[in-house]
Amino acid sequence: MRIIVMFDLPVETKVDRRNYRLFRRYLLQSGFIMMQESIYCKLVLNQTAGNTVQNGVRMHKPPKGLVQMMSITEKQFGDIEYIVGDAHTEIINSTERYIEL
Repeated sequence: MRIIVMFDLPVETKVDRRNYRLFRRYLLQSGFIMMQESIYCKLVLNQTAGNTVQNGVRMHKPPKGLVQMMSITEKQFGDIEYIVGDAHTEIINSTERYIEL
């Protein structure tokens, strides 16, 4: 399953910009990959691991702004339709549980 984090954070003051950088850095260090600007996703093994990841995001959320999370299955993630542009990612999109590289 995938955890998707979407956020809209203020960057008007120096403190706001610092909070934005710290939150984005946390996401990247936690293994999230940017899908598009302000939307990040992470592959997790099961719902228990997903809950742990979601709790970590909750603990590191900035004091201002909007942060939203959702969890979707690999099947749902694979069914994402790209209307404009190409899917440009290094993520292997497959519904198989085992992928040999």
